[in-house]
This record gives sequence, structure tokens and C-alpha cells, in this order.
Amino acid sequence: MTNEPDSQISRDRITAERVDDFDEVLELELNDDGDDSFSRALDFLSDDTGPGGVFNRRVYLKELFRLQAELVKLQDWVVQEKLKVVVIFEGRDAAGKGGVIKRITQRLNPRVCRVVALTAPSEKERTQWYFQRYVPHLPGAGEIVLFDRSWYNRAGVERVMGFCTDDEVQEFFETVPEFERMLVKSGIRIIKYWFSITDDEQHLRFHMRNTDPIKQWKLSPMDLESRRRWELYTQAKEEMLNRTHIPEARWWVVEAVDKKRARLNCIHHLLGQFPYEEIERPFVMLPARVHNPDYVRHPTPEELFVPSIY
Repeated sequence: MTNEPDSQISRDRITAERVDDFDEVLELELNDDGDDSFSRALDFLSDDTGPGGVFNRRVYLKELFRLQAELVKLQDWVVQEKLKVVVIFEGRDAAGKGGVIKRITQRLNPRVCRVVALTAPSEKERTQWYFQRYVPHLPGAGEIVLFDRSWYNRAGVERVMGFCTDDEVQEFFETVPEFERMLVKSGIRIIKYWFSITDDEQHLRFHMRNTDPIKQWKLSPMDLESRRRWELYTQAKEEMLNRTHIPEARWWVVEAVDKKRARLNCIHHLLGQFPYEEIERPFVMLPARVHNPDYVRHPTPEELFVPSIY
């Protein structure tokens, strides 16, 4: 591909990327509140397939909200059953890992479902047992932890970028199955997703980040170098999936060229990994407010208020 996508398909896909940004705002603003206001709010969305063949937006939003309601049920069930759940999201840069994680956590309790996205290891951490810095983030009973990249950094970016030796990579491949089996034996459920995109799709997403001031922070020198080493990443990914796909903690590949389909497919699959059921919540009676006739409310000083610019 050229640096400036100029084919009709590319222009359509660029439009689709921008539409996706707009829909993200809708996802936050709209709620299915049980009446027809939700449907009315979506009436302005087209019934047609979106630009570049992207999934129908109205269908996408309705299905996303339905799945998010199911995620709330899963969350309550995990708490009641005191389960410990780890979900690992791996994939190339710009594959859509962060997007699906955002949709999973969007309406959940952050005290139950939390995200772990570790930075590069410190000098001290580089001298420790490789898995040591991940262990403190593992879930306790009634918790779901989503790893936005994980210990599989060693099999991917660290290996391809030369941040570790070949011996360290081989040691990782020999020890990670036992590490995960140990976690499973301790009662932790592990689900691993690899988000798969094409060369052209990654190029397009990098282009969009590069031309959008709001997203330019997402495009790092490491991302640019990953473009040059695409084939090395492919080889590393293939060996990683082959050597770390175990019955106790198997891999699942998510086709992620279409962001919307990828999000729905991943969330639907995640829900299907658990025999959860809806937990009945007792109806809460709001107590009457206590009024004290002797109480006098004092005015708040004007200098404490945020200026009313809007």
C-alpha cells in the first residue's frame, strides 16, 4: 500500500473508521431503558451496510447493548460463585484489543472487572522471575481481570524487537504452559484471545492514527518498527500459538478486520465460556430523608465554583 490510501476501498474504510469513532460516543450516551426511546435514538442510523462493507451500525449498537446486559449478569454470577477469571488479549498493534476491552468494561463494576496494561519492565523487574510482575495482578475470588497484553510479550514484541535472548524465549515456551496449569489448578480460569488483522488493515489504522490529532499518541516508534517487521511478528505469532495452546488454557483467534464484528463475536464467545445465570437482586426501598428543622444550609463561597463557561 502507499502511504496515502487512494483507492475507493481505502476511502470507504477511512470513512468507516471515522464513523466508528462517532459510534463510540453513541455507545456511551445511549441506554436501552426499557421503552422505545432507545429505538427512536437509533432511527437516524442507516439500515444498510456501512462504508467499506462494515457491519450495520444499528444492528451493531442494539446487539452490543444486549451483550453488555449479559456481561452484567456474568459479573454478578462471578461474584456470587467467587470465581477467579483471567482474560488475555493479544494481537498486533492496532488490532482492536483496546476497543473490545473498553466495550466489555463499559457497564461493569470496576471493582469486579479490572484491566491490567503493564508498561515496559523496570530494571529491577528485568532481574526477577519473568512472571513475577504479573502475579500481583491476578484475580481474587469474585474478580475478572482483563490483560491488555500479558506475559506473552516475551513471545511477541520482546522477541521480535530483540529485548530478550533466544534462550529466554525458549525458556518462556517451556515454562509458560506449566505456569498456566499452576494457575488453573489454583482455581483461576484463563481465556486467551488473539486478534488477527491483515497487513493492509494495520497500515490503514496506523494511517488514521497518524492523521488524527486525538489519536496520534497511540502511534509510537515501536508501532512503526513493527510495520517493518511484519513477517517476523507473523512467525513469532505462529510459534506462540503452536507451543502455548494447551487444553487448560487454549487460544481463540478473533477475526478483527471488521472492528464491530470482532467486538460482538469476542464478547459473545466470552459469555459462552461460562454457565452463568441471572442473579436476582432484592428490590431496594429508598429510605425517607431525615429533615432537621434546626439545620441551616450555609452558602458555598463563589470562588469554589468551576466557571460556567458553557
